Amino acid sequence: MTRFDPAAPVLCAGRRTAIGTTGHAFAGVDVIGLSAPVLAAVARHAAALDRPIDDVVLGNCMGPGGDIARVAALAAGLGETVPGVTVDRQCGSGLDAVLQAAARVRSGDAELVLAGGAESASTAPWRFWPGAPGRDPVRYTRAPFTPAGEPDPDMGEAADLLAAKLGITRADQDRYAARSHALTHAAAIAGRYTAEIVPLPELSADQRPRPGLDERRLARLRPAFGADGTVTAGNSCGVSDGAAALAVTTAGAARAAGLPYLRVVGSAVAAGRPDLPGLAPAPAVRRLLARTGVGLADVGAVEITEAFASVVLAVVDELGLDQDRVCAEGGAIGLGHPWGASGAILLLRLMSRLLDPAEAVEAAGATGPTGPTGSGLGLAACAIGGGQGLAMLLAHPEA
Repeated sequence: MTRFDPAAPVLCAGRRTAIGTTGHAFAGVDVIGLSAPVLAAVARHAAALDRPIDDVVLGNCMGPGGDIARVAALAAGLGETVPGVTVDRQCGSGLDAVLQAAARVRSGDAELVLAGGAESASTAPWRFWPGAPGRDPVRYTRAPFTPAGEPDPDMGEAADLLAAKLGITRADQDRYAARSHALTHAAAIAGRYTAEIVPLPELSADQRPRPGLDERRLARLRPAFGADGTVTAGNSCGVSDGAAALAVTTAGAARAAGLPYLRVVGSAVAAGRPDLPGLAPAPAVRRLLARTGVGLADVGAVEITEAFASVVLAVVDELGLDQDRVCAEGGAIGLGHPWGASGAILLLRLMSRLLDPAEAVEAAGATGPTGPTGSGLGLAACAIGGGQGLAMLLAHPEA
């Protein structure tokens, strides 16, 4: 057991919206409408800490610009004295927001920060580059991941390239995706997501999970990013809307308030080939483990953003991970991937698995093993457009 450090940063009071398929339930709810109710719910739960909120840090990729975190904090009724800052590390933004909050708590610059992320792909504004003289403006679809003239594939194309380079077959991807769909549906039916969801009038339960998406059905789907590709709508995430946030505070404050929490052991960022972003989580995880002195075999629960099955399989193979430990309550393939929020959702999954592991095992038992969680250590990792990787290691208070 690690000696108790009252100043160590911890995560508690995590909440999220249900995850909605883009263009459906949350089609008319903007990023503020998603994030403000979540912040309000986290603030109510964190009131037991008896500390003022020092800051709000939210990740976001495709929103309207401006300082979404500050606007959402005001909309949540946190008060005009609560500041906010918005960060963009693409689909690692929500995890990076928590990383930044934990660093500030660890340094003593803050005692309570609400951190997470939000994405409303449904309401993301259309933008245009100014056209050349005498020409029409050009539609801006996403930020460039690399300088002009260098390889800059979309994430789906990059996932296909990754699968081809590493020999990850269509059958491999469909097999993993079938597992994800089954685990996600089983967890939803077992109520594993219920307590963390803030119901909104438009949606109170995750929209994407459904039964019966087995390998046979997945094999019927056409490639999504080219006739020769292996990535499909079934073995990749759904584009989604949602928000998630947690309270980041000190272990001493959380223990005094009687709030369940996970300790932030450490975090790391790494980067590699921009055209193969799916490989980037591996060096981030290695750097994190080297910094913390933890062996991968000691990590009982692993959450990786399931943007594409090929990405998860690449990281599993590169690190030599036990696949049964990965996304054992489902992931983005089954739930959806609200880009700016997904990194924070990984942390909610780790809280569920590490703070109540017996129920997590029971929830997944009908569809497959969850892997050991007895070590009390959990790892979250994201692959990020442009070839970046981000990882965070959490621990149960008794680990």
